[in-house]
Amino acid sequence: MPRMKKTMKAADAPGKDLPKIPVELIDHFVTGPMSAEAVMAASQAFKKALIERALGAELTHHLGYAPGAARPDTGPLRIEVPRDRAGSFEPVLVGRHERRFTGFDDKIIALYARGMTVREIQGFMAEQYGSEVSAELISTVTEEVMAEVQAWQGRPLEPMYPVVFFDALRVKIRDEGQVRNKAIYLALAVLPDGTRDVLGLWIEQTEGAKFWLKVFNDLKTRGVGDILIAVTDGLKGIGEALEAVFPQAALQTCIVHLLRNSLSFAGWKERKLLAAALRPIYTAVSAEAALAELEAFERGPWGQKFPMIGPAWRRAWERVTPFFAYPPAVRRLIYTTNAIESLNSQLRKVIKTRGHFPSDDAATKLLWLALRNITAEHGRSVREWREVMKQLAIAYGERFSPVAA
Repeated sequence: MPRMKKTMKAADAPGKDLPKIPVELIDHFVTGPMSAEAVMAASQAFKKALIERALGAELTHHLGYAPGAARPDTGPLRIEVPRDRAGSFEPVLVGRHERRFTGFDDKIIALYARGMTVREIQGFMAEQYGSEVSAELISTVTEEVMAEVQAWQGRPLEPMYPVVFFDALRVKIRDEGQVRNKAIYLALAVLPDGTRDVLGLWIEQTEGAKFWLKVFNDLKTRGVGDILIAVTDGLKGIGEALEAVFPQAALQTCIVHLLRNSLSFAGWKERKLLAAALRPIYTAVSAEAALAELEAFERGPWGQKFPMIGPAWRRAWERVTPFFAYPPAVRRLIYTTNAIESLNSQLRKVIKTRGHFPSDDAATKLLWLALRNITAEHGRSVREWREVMKQLAIAYGERFSPVAA
């Protein structure tokens, strides 16, 4: 299954030594004090000669020369591109009819993926490379990413996922002339080998069963046949839609979210003691024992002082109880949505400088680029996966198909 990966070119590897420039060559350029403009002019002249010499080396198997033009990373330079009479010579350094080096577009996309606005990218390129880059060029370069985004959104998925976390983050997007708060929902899955993968992202102004039905049908169309455990923080309408598309899936509410909501009723000085009083509920050995602990809490001093906490747990009880059917190793994996919340937290750092996005596509494009960077380390398995895998294989039998070790 194709996943987002982050690659590093050899030339970008840290610690790589730069080639030494002969002193005689420097003496030729530096004959006395130089202004910043003079240094830039000398640098451009040297780069021009270097590019032309490199292109000339490519022509060792060809004959003849002719003028051309290209736009390297640090601004426009007119260079002499060698060419044979038959027109069969194909340069590698700067291809025919190209006006930018390949790395130029990659550099713009890398800056954009880190949350820099078009104006910030223009300023960076001007300051660091002396190159004036138009907003139209930046837009064109980043728009080319949309083809990759669409391919990623429609890529085939695994037939079975042991655990899938669902969560959302809010962003401001212009829609029909108004800036609206929209939710971007993500699905972070744990694969049978213990690695993680973002299955997709979906934008919607309001959540509900109809929206989640669309999400789950999208996953099913892309090849997902079964989800063992879906973990959420109580997203509206997700239960009904999950049951309609993946009827065998267990829906687990986030215990940590339930606990946080309970603690929000108390003052800061009381929260530590209240948390200790709630702990026996979610650490119970079984659902029956947990219900007994909940009843004891409601009768106790904390339950009497905060009578709204007990009913809140009871309303979510049907989606709390799946948690108790698993041993500790599995419980530690599914009792919280922290894995996907951490992902969303990193995405918020990327988009925090944006007032709003001009369209859904603009938001999707930036978030996908950010995800590509963030998920570069998702090749590692989750903690204690071997133990979790054994427990899931026993609990789910043929539904769980572990990968070969």
